[in-house]
Amino acid sequence: MKKNYFLAFFALLLVSATTVQAQIKIPKVLNNKSSASGNGVSEGEAGQGVKEALTQGVVNAVLNLNKTDGFFGNQMYKMFLPEDAQKIEKTLRGIGLGGEVDKAILAINRGAEEAVGFAKPIFIDAIKEITITDALKLVTGKGNTITEFFQNKTSSKLIEAFSPSVKTSLDNANATKYYADIVTTYNKLPTTLKKVNPDLTSFVVGKTVAALFDQVAKEEANIRANPGAQASDLLKKVFAK
Repeated sequence: MKKNYFLAFFALLLVSATTVQAQIKIPKVLNNKSSASGNGVSEGEAGQGVKEALTQGVVNAVLNLNKTDGFFGNQMYKMFLPEDAQKIEKTLRGIGLGGEVDKAILAINRGAEEAVGFAKPIFIDAIKEITITDALKLVTGKGNTITEFFQNKTSSKLIEAFSPSVKTSLDNANATKYYADIVTTYNKLPTTLKKVNPDLTSFVVGKTVAALFDQVAKEEANIRANPGAQASDLLKKVFAK
């Protein structure tokens, strides 16, 4: 088998293989001992290249949210009050406390923007555990195979890690205070029959995790559509056509 056959064949699998094709062809790819010299790419380089692509993708997903206005400035991810507390907003705005509601909403989003940074090491640890075989299967799979992998592998860890960090982030952004203040004000109104729970953490954690995996899905689509548009020399070598 020619040295450059592995490279061309792998690139073809990456962008267009069906699941059946991947199951049949991947073992042949992995058995290829092509040298890393010249135009050839070894199976070790291929596996490392895939891992770099995954790492680059998830880091981009995190960075897209872990910044000022990553949530608040994005209409797709911007958080408002929890569903059971949305009636608070209308009532409080009606009595001239709209400014306090706005402060609470801004602080909730700032808290999420800070907390999402904790996802990066969790994702990277998951990537480190991937074998070469599994890495190739991920990128040659159909649809959102990569996103599903991260959801299955990291969801519980993200929720566990996010819960204390989200609470801390919400405290740092004064979201806890602002939200507790407006809930307390609402609960004290004589017209309030059903009290609202001022705990924000689980609500923000759920929204943050959902937004993060949505970003991962977008990055996965980019990897599949533009496999050659990767940053490192190794990735360009692995994904070159």
